[in-house]
Amino acid sequence: MSEEVPALYLDEVQRVYSQGDSRLAILQQADLALWAGQSVALVAPSGAGKSTLLHLAGLLERPDQGEIYVNGKPTAHMDDRGRTSLRRLHIGFVYQFHHLLPEFTAQENVMLPQMIKGLPRAEARARADELLSYLGLQARVSHRPKELSGGEQQRVAIARAVANAPHILLADEPTGNLDPKTADHVFGIFTALVKATGLAALIATHNMELAAKMDRRVTLRDGLIVELP
Repeated sequence: MSEEVPALYLDEVQRVYSQGDSRLAILQQADLALWAGQSVALVAPSGAGKSTLLHLAGLLERPDQGEIYVNGKPTAHMDDRGRTSLRRLHIGFVYQFHHLLPEFTAQENVMLPQMIKGLPRAEARARADELLSYLGLQARVSHRPKELSGGEQQRVAIARAVANAPHILLADEPTGNLDPKTADHVFGIFTALVKATGLAALIATHNMELAAKMDRRVTLRDGLIVELP
């Protein structure tokens, strides 16, 4: 693995926000390498900068200094069109709230990003059914979000995030709205999917029990990304 290029690599990344006359440094010379097939837990108190780190990693924000490499490609100075294209092709997102489109079925929600990418409807439908079946939702493909439980909704959101076969999966408290039993079930499926597909996953969570089951754990400390035992 050491000879491969990381799926995601943050190299001395700095992100500073200005508040009036003061400057708030969220990240300072932060480094992180994320490898294919690896799940990394990002654990830190609220306000420490977890969302900022995920936004930078997902090319939703630009670093003030440093570089972010996606599959070895530098992105900090890439134009918006290039960043959008890279994000669409290589990065999937899962949020605390599922953000499913309420008027569409589970199957259609997973089909949409594929069709936007240009995949024919029949292929997108087959891929959606395959993913939903893998996630234990084969009997729920025709249900709309309001007809699904919280855990089922989040599993559909995970299927949608990986529908275009991204190399990187970023998740912000993906089980934060679920009860402990459902959260554990969804998380187990989530990590199994990472292993099965070779994704590189960075998952922000407050749940230390779930974090302990991941391959690595990191936190934010004084603007740095620090590995935890």
